[in-house]
Amino acid sequence: MAFFTGMMRTFAADRRIPLLAGSLVLALGLGFFAFSPEFSLRLVTYGGYWAMLLTVLLFAWSLLRLASNDGLGFGALRRLREWPALLVAGAGGLLLAHEAFGFKILMDEIMLLGTSMSMHFEKTAIVPMRGHDLQGAFQLLAGQVDKRPLFHPFLLSVLHDLTGYRPENAFVLNAALTFVFLGLLFAAGSRLAGRGAGAVAVLLFAGLPLLAQNATGGGFELLNLVMILATFLLGVRLVERRDADSAAALCLAGVLLAQTRYESVLFVVRVALLVAWPWWREQRPGLNWLVIATPLLMVPYVLQNKVFSVRESSWELAGQPGYTKVFSLGYVADNFSHWLNFFFSPTGEHSNSLVFSALGFIAVPFFALWAAKAVPRLATLPPARAALVFFGAGFGLHALLYLCYFWGKFDDPVIRRLSLPLHLFFALAIVIVAAEFLARPRTWQVLAGVVLAGLCAFSLPAMARHDYSLDYYVGQEMAWRREFIRAHPERDYLFVDNNSIIWITHQVSATPVLQALEKKENIIFNLRNRTYSRIYVFQRCAIDPETNRVTVQADDDLGPDYQLETVWERRFTPLTVSRISRIVSVRDGLTTRPRPAPPPMEKLSEAEREKIRQEYFQRFIQKLP
Repeated sequence: MAFFTGMMRTFAADRRIPLLAGSLVLALGLGFFAFSPEFSLRLVTYGGYWAMLLTVLLFAWSLLRLASNDGLGFGALRRLREWPALLVAGAGGLLLAHEAFGFKILMDEIMLLGTSMSMHFEKTAIVPMRGHDLQGAFQLLAGQVDKRPLFHPFLLSVLHDLTGYRPENAFVLNAALTFVFLGLLFAAGSRLAGRGAGAVAVLLFAGLPLLAQNATGGGFELLNLVMILATFLLGVRLVERRDADSAAALCLAGVLLAQTRYESVLFVVRVALLVAWPWWREQRPGLNWLVIATPLLMVPYVLQNKVFSVRESSWELAGQPGYTKVFSLGYVADNFSHWLNFFFSPTGEHSNSLVFSALGFIAVPFFALWAAKAVPRLATLPPARAALVFFGAGFGLHALLYLCYFWGKFDDPVIRRLSLPLHLFFALAIVIVAAEFLARPRTWQVLAGVVLAGLCAFSLPAMARHDYSLDYYVGQEMAWRREFIRAHPERDYLFVDNNSIIWITHQVSATPVLQALEKKENIIFNLRNRTYSRIYVFQRCAIDPETNRVTVQADDDLGPDYQLETVWERRFTPLTVSRISRIVSVRDGLTTRPRPAPPPMEKLSEAEREKIRQEYFQRFIQKLP
């Protein structure tokens, strides 16, 4: 009782505590109650860029304050020289060398690029949905707020500001982040158990094909990993120093982590607990104005999340037919079986690492045992291990969220990347378990040998075959579109494509199929007036496995009013054909809507369709000349 009385007296004597409480109450009011969802998204549209700029500048300033004291507080980073530097450079080079640069996940990566485009050209935080070349100048004409947080597109827009707008800047950013991530990973492992542990952690990720995929793509997964590790290392520094500057840097890192991926906001609670723990121990809150302002800096994140109430389609339930709830405990068993298929598939088709998965699954229960025993003696633990206890709970919540997610199947080509934070948890758990339970003179050499053997025997052949990339034909179609753009560098044409943003982000005029149907007279006007050198349409066609008849999929069908001439055609799977056609003419009068009969396979269950696909594929292989 005396302890809590002392704590209350300390807080009452510190006038900054009421300011922090007021900041929190104000942030809750502004974020959840003050604005309608529609007005909230308008605020994000015109204020999102500036909010991100302010937060990033404050974070940079907080790091500079730490640098003036002790070189950013990352003591392990100062040891990143000689062989550790070569290890990080070699591991990063290996990951980048084995994958082709390109956009790997259709909507996520292009939407992020689109938001960065608007941030660069207009300083607005929207995805451009309409864009046209107007007498040689490409203009963004309309857009909407995307559900994806703004930190990644903001950094990408800064790169555009410094070097000029190029879609390929997304690959430059992720390539750089790859080396930053591996460096921070080595630093985290070193803080936990020495440089040998850091080397093992780096080698584990060097043998993960999934990381290579994301390192050469345009998504926000690498930045998410970087911010998790940066937040963890700043948490380590706070436990060591227990000063206000460390608390401020950690709080701002937590805000940026929440602004990187939606679910990373789960770590914010861990950050808050880690900041409060030294206060609780010493009965002395370490506050400065940056810590007090942190709740207000989270308001843009809350406002942007209202996109899910404005556009329920943002949950993407339609992407997995048959599901009605986004999260449910009923999904856990099914998702976990798919997790096991992903982590332990020996075929190399899932961009996994068998050694990484095996060591991780062995380490997790021992980590839980260690963490449970560590909680009562947190005050006596080394700073890095004390911080890991807090972050371990965050990783656990993160994994549980995905187990309850309707689309949480890690063996799905679109979803595999979501396992990267869990892989990071595996790496840290392996390191701490080896240090606590297998402390031997040559522990790290033996572990490094096992990991290297797995890299050579499994990971390198898998990365050479690229089976895990080829089974996501949507990504191949995206690369094919970019191939078309390279072959037609004049970009004075118009594209009709349901994924029009792909063309817009490459500064090609584009409009969706529905717009071409509903505004047919606009297409006729531009075709007759030669506004564009050509007007093309992208369509995906389905092949009937019984009759081999090719049918344009319903969403891509322009109907009988449009006369088309096939220009490019490529078959990415046995049962689909991707086609680029030129619009030759459009019939005047009322629009005749396309009414294609649904392909026979649409009437079948997913299991029946998959069986037909496999049987057709076997016949396809047998008939090859």
